[in-house]
Amino acid sequence: MRSIEYLEELIAFPSVSCDSNVDISRWVEGALENVGFETEWIEYQDPNNVTKVCVSGRKGPDHGRGLAYFCHTDVVPVASWSFPESGPWQPYQTGDRIYGRGSCDMKGSLACMLAAVDEHTTSELQEPIHIVCTADEEVGLQGARYLAANSPMYRAMTERQSRAIIGEPTMLEVIHAHKGGRAMKITSPGLAAHSSTGFGINANMAMIPFLTGLHALCTEIEGDPAWQDQRYDPPCISLNLGINDYNYALNITAAKSVCTVYFRTMPAIDGDVLVDRIRQLAKDCGLRFDMIFAGDPVFTDPDSDFVLELLNLTGQQTSHTVPYGTDGSCFSQLKDMVIFGPGSIEQAHKDDEWISLEQLRLGTQAYARLIQQWCVSH
Repeated sequence: MRSIEYLEELIAFPSVSCDSNVDISRWVEGALENVGFETEWIEYQDPNNVTKVCVSGRKGPDHGRGLAYFCHTDVVPVASWSFPESGPWQPYQTGDRIYGRGSCDMKGSLACMLAAVDEHTTSELQEPIHIVCTADEEVGLQGARYLAANSPMYRAMTERQSRAIIGEPTMLEVIHAHKGGRAMKITSPGLAAHSSTGFGINANMAMIPFLTGLHALCTEIEGDPAWQDQRYDPPCISLNLGINDYNYALNITAAKSVCTVYFRTMPAIDGDVLVDRIRQLAKDCGLRFDMIFAGDPVFTDPDSDFVLELLNLTGQQTSHTVPYGTDGSCFSQLKDMVIFGPGSIEQAHKDDEWISLEQLRLGTQAYARLIQQWCVSH
């Protein structure tokens, strides 16, 4: 299958989010141009001054709604790798699977779309196919935000209201909604000194009242139906907490204590209300509050003509929701948007990440069907 060939080439790029994705972006740019796409190169510097790139392409006429497909080229780091036959950047096919970092999340999806596009010449397209590949999805959607603000091609998609597919792994189930997210950092300053002298200020001590208040807040929201939405699994906001005092010895007072808070919200729940309560709690405790990340939920009416048409094209009865987030949070100007891609989210980020050959085959067929319906037949 052509999708296998594409995926093997994509896996070979170690495109971890902390590093530049210029090399894989050049490959994507070339792959798009080889099959007739006009391309756009959107380059920026991330907060660590690392060069990042978003690549977009259009094939077909510059009018009509057509289809806009979105993916990301970055992958999560490889702290460990348990698949014994090959490393994370050496694609390995065995049985009915291909192993490698990013095989599922989400280079397999891009490989399927590229293979689907191969089946259509530019002259037969009545409406455009757009392919958008972002950077930094795994670290706060930075690439998608930059692209949405700076891409002429994206502006054209929003003006025409292209039908949007976020190709994250869903086992090719149609997903009409996902949670959003809020992340923040609370910092307590201290003064390092030998703990026997009494001259130090332990930053952890000032953090304790904040953590006590945060625990009470967690208990409140876990028990209050107003913070829940039964259309999601889990139905709660899934607040997660991290603590780090950066100390390297037992007899030194901590000079800094940092708490990270991350939670996911559903479309019907205002996450900013909870952010404001956490911000006020930090202020009351004399701590510094910094907002790290805010991503909106995605919601498309499951009874909309777009979702119903997609269900019919894919032979499904019902669309679903998921608890994770995607770049779709940054593309809210597109009103008809779903998450729909090959592979299982349960395989994403694992130290033996893989995608099945069957999902690659079905994904290519599904994307080709959407192109035929929305870009060729119209």
